[in-house]
Amino acid sequence: MIKQRILVLLTGLAFLGYGILTKEYLKVMRKAVTICLECIGIG
Repeated sequence: MIKQRILVLLTGLAFLGYGILTKEYLKVMRKAVTICLECIGIG
């Protein structure tokens, strides 16, 4: 049970690190801003 939790944690950290290295967070932020501006009616 504990081994499974550690495996899931390490997998999550690996994906998080990959996203940071490939700058995926910029794409996510850009999409979030666009959606927010569309909801308000500005974009």
